[in-house]
Amino acid sequence: MTAQERVERAASALKVFPLPSAVLFPHTVIPLHIFEPRYRDLVRDALATDRVLALGQLETGWEGSYEGRPTLQPMLCAGVIVWDEQVEDGRYNILLQGVSRVRLVEELPADKLYRQVRAQPLPDLAYTGPEEEQLRQAVFELAGRVPPSFAENLLPVAARAGGGMLADVVASAVVPEPTRRQELLVELDVRRRLEMVLGDLSDLLGQLQPMRPSGPLN
Repeated sequence: MTAQERVERAASALKVFPLPSAVLFPHTVIPLHIFEPRYRDLVRDALATDRVLALGQLETGWEGSYEGRPTLQPMLCAGVIVWDEQVEDGRYNILLQGVSRVRLVEELPADKLYRQVRAQPLPDLAYTGPEEEQLRQAVFELAGRVPPSFAENLLPVAARAGGGMLADVVASAVVPEPTRRQELLVELDVRRRLEMVLGDLSDLLGQLQPMRPSGPLN
């Protein structure tokens, strides 16, 4: 069973971890330390079943009410736990691999400490266009202006990725603000998303100077 198929099977009762500080994109991995009791239960149940959960953002106005059930934003990213370890006091460290955007259809009754929703998976449609090569060229230019340790993981992926995957992996690497990341997650039009990420990367390049050579000059 593919990861996408696992998400589709889980979509009728998708476990949700609201995390205002982080937005996950498909095709990328995020490390998470799980310590709250309700989310320890979530991870325990996910590991015992399909290993699927979704990260979600909360609608504006949730501040001060995180302990309740503040309204979730309708676009989430569902992923699969690809690595886990349980540490002291029942806490977990996990790596969550993003798989697919999903749209919240309805929240399910509160029969668990954590939240579950019925969701609609939204895999990207295939797309090929000039925006892909424009974004790749911008990534290659970025590689000349940042430390090699930053670029070495992004370059191989950007070189072979295309369409929505290319937009998502670049966005994950270069866009830090959760609000902007959520805007990119919400954008289902792959061409438009590529253009948006290219604009963000162009802004970043405008703030960076080419790196000085570190070795001897001929």
